[in-house]
Amino acid sequence: MRAPTGDQYELTCDTSAGQATAVITQVAAGLRSYSVGGIDITEPFPAGSTPPSACGIVLVPWPNRVKDATWWLRDGSGSVVQQRLAITEPSRGNAIHGLLRYSPYLPVLRGRDSIMLGATVYPQPGYPFLLDTTVRYRLGEEGLTVEHGITNAGEGDAPVALGAHPYLKIGGVRTADLVLRLEATTHFEVDERMNVIAEHPVHGTDFDLRAGRRIGDLDLDDGFGGVLHRDGRAEHVLTAPDGRAVTLWVDESFGYVQAFTHRSFAALPAGEVAVAVEPMTAPANALNSGQGLRWLGPGESLRARWGISPQLTRRAPATTGTGG
Repeated sequence: MRAPTGDQYELTCDTSAGQATAVITQVAAGLRSYSVGGIDITEPFPAGSTPPSACGIVLVPWPNRVKDATWWLRDGSGSVVQQRLAITEPSRGNAIHGLLRYSPYLPVLRGRDSIMLGATVYPQPGYPFLLDTTVRYRLGEEGLTVEHGITNAGEGDAPVALGAHPYLKIGGVRTADLVLRLEATTHFEVDERMNVIAEHPVHGTDFDLRAGRRIGDLDLDDGFGGVLHRDGRAEHVLTAPDGRAVTLWVDESFGYVQAFTHRSFAALPAGEVAVAVEPMTAPANALNSGQGLRWLGPGESLRARWGISPQLTRRAPATTGTGG
């Protein structure tokens, strides 16, 4: 039977924690599964399914939403022209998650532990630009590394942002019991249609996750900014009660992150929760706000890297000494 996400590319790598395995899909260059030593590090979904709730997909040339599926572009004559995208979030009247969500990628380079896939964004209503894009997944001792490339193959400047949509977990531990820490200093307030209306500091609010909070106590589908990079890297971390952890790290291209605690995730039993931690180079509605948006000149490229690093050694339980 042919998979609805196209060809399936399995990657394997031997690590000190056991064999690492990932499955990448042809459609949306998605991460369908990632495990180490038999422990799931991301929420898997069946080969016979489409990605539930955008699980694992690449978001290009914008992540998150464009309000009303509409934005404005200044053309070469100085006139401002309204751009109308397809409404891909009908319940809220927005465009969501870019233009390659249902597009097939083609293999560019393939190895046992890595693959590079490529896809083109062609000019179309609402986005009259030509982009060549690549995504490379690589397994190693340190985890899974993802490298993105976007090149403007057209003649005019093109607005570009990107993101990814992994759902993280530690197999065998209830996700509700994990502690989520986000290295972010601002939070985006949204309206009833999930469109940004303001950005606020997280300090002193329930959205300050820098010290970590239990996922079961959170109800999030929220964007965050002001991501804190140290030595060119920021880390968002899930930690289990036994000390095991999964880190989603990003380079300086990713100044924003979306966190989504999903209580009706299709691949999970009722009552369970999934958590998406979505690295983004720009926040929601960037085509309108311009925040975080990159304008690539003809032939210019954007490169960005992120990855998932599991730490699967359990913390030794505390012991209590007895006097003699």
